[in-house]
Parts: sequence; C-alpha cells; structure tokens
Amino acid sequence: MTGPESEGPTLRRAVCPGSFDPITNGHLDIIARASKLYDVVHVAVMINQSKKGLFTVEERIELIREVTADLGNVEVESFHGLLVDFCKQRDIPAIVKGLRAVSDFDYELQMAQMNNGLTGVETLFVPTNPTYSFLSSSLVKEVAAWGGDVSHLVPPTVLPRLTERLARK
Repeated sequence: MTGPESEGPTLRRAVCPGSFDPITNGHLDIIARASKLYDVVHVAVMINQSKKGLFTVEERIELIREVTADLGNVEVESFHGLLVDFCKQRDIPAIVKGLRAVSDFDYELQMAQMNNGLTGVETLFVPTNPTYSFLSSSLVKEVAAWGGDVSHLVPPTVLPRLTERLARK
C-alpha cells in the first residue's frame, strides 16, 4: 500500500466533518487550511437519514474529491452515527471546524466539550475567511433556486451540477 495510509500512526490526522450539500468555497477554504496543518485530512460526509439532501451522499463525496484532488492529503468518506466513533476507528485525534460567527461558537463549543469528554478527541476552531463568513450550503441552495448568482460561492465544478439539480426540482 502506498500513500498517506501506509505510513503508520505517526501521521498527524484531523477530520473536517459536515453534510457538504453542496460543498462551498467556505468549506473548501477550511479543508485547504487544515491540509496545510495536518498530514492527512479526512473529510467526513455525514449521513443523516432524516434529511433529504439535494445531492446524494455519493454525489457529495465525488464533488469533494474533485475539488480537493490538488491538495494531495485529503481523504473523503461518509459516516453515520457519532463523529467521535469515526475518529476512534481511524485513530484521528482532532476535529477541525470552521467558525463563521459567535453563534457558531456557542453550539460548537458544546459539541467539542462533549466529544472530548466521550473519547478525548480535540476540536480545533478555525475562523472562516471573512469573504465566506456568511456562507452556508443552505443559503447557496436558496439563492441559486431563485436564480441568484452563486458562482463566487461554490467551486467551479459544483456550479453546473447545482444549477442542473435545482432546475429538476
């Protein structure tokens, strides 16, 4: 086996979790920044059976793999259940989360404390690039559904698929 997985447990690992429906430039910014700090960044696409996404989990994984291919140290897979179990199974000691506003911090701090209490996994908060501080997948979908220009908010390969998918709805 070659690549990041073959080099053993001494690699610095982190996970960037989310639904990524679809991945935005804000998500990509956090993933790219994490990839500079860690040897392997796992992008964990959450499976939530109670939510009907615009894109299937498989489509989201494919889109993320496409837009992160140039980073070289990003692995993308899905998970369901507790994120800390995903981390434990893969020997990942850190979760990287982007924070857009104080309201994000309130929620994410509680999750970080719970996750640490359950398994000892650490959470690192990365402030979002101010360019993307307002950005969410939900907002992108809403604006795009009404015909608004979101070309500066999503990676170029995501835009045509987003537009096509919304046209079908």
